[in-house]
Amino acid sequence: MDEQAHLFYLVGASGAGKDTLLDYARRRLAGRAPLVFAHRYITRAPDAGGENHVALSPDEFANRRSRGLFAMHWHSHGEDYGVGIEIHQWLARGLDVVVNGSRMYLPRAADDYPELCPVLVRVSPAVLEARLRERGRERGAELEERLRRARAFGEVSHPRLRLVDNDGPVAEGGERLVSLLAGRRC
Repeated sequence: MDEQAHLFYLVGASGAGKDTLLDYARRRLAGRAPLVFAHRYITRAPDAGGENHVALSPDEFANRRSRGLFAMHWHSHGEDYGVGIEIHQWLARGLDVVVNGSRMYLPRAADDYPELCPVLVRVSPAVLEARLRERGRERGAELEERLRRARAFGEVSHPRLRLVDNDGPVAEGGERLVSLLAGRRC
């Protein structure tokens, strides 16, 4: 292997379009080695919308966590999220791995994975508010809390942080992400 494998760790505010960009990149880069996209294990119903994930009950999640089957795990927005230890095998075999991460877990992930390449999906406050209102999951105080939390994303920092602006059409932000992943730039 000529180059060390990278762990691309995507973060962004709820409504920034991470799932949409990941779906776009997954389709555009399908079958291109050396790149794989990790699924998250989430205590959320499989038909809840959003990302393609592995749905687990809280008991299933706790059992897997207690047996060390997650490389990463965190709790956010009332749900448990995990990334399986299979990413260790993929990285060891020289595959770049793309993970939909958590901003709050980023410092721990950066400590655990020296090859980590954090990617912030960025969106302007006006576009974010419009997207959150359109999706309709939150209203009133809950919506305001999401917007307040989104402002904290300006505080994300890491020496290798890469930015993907996602204010425009999906194809624009999607191609930015594809370029970053395919170019293995970190």
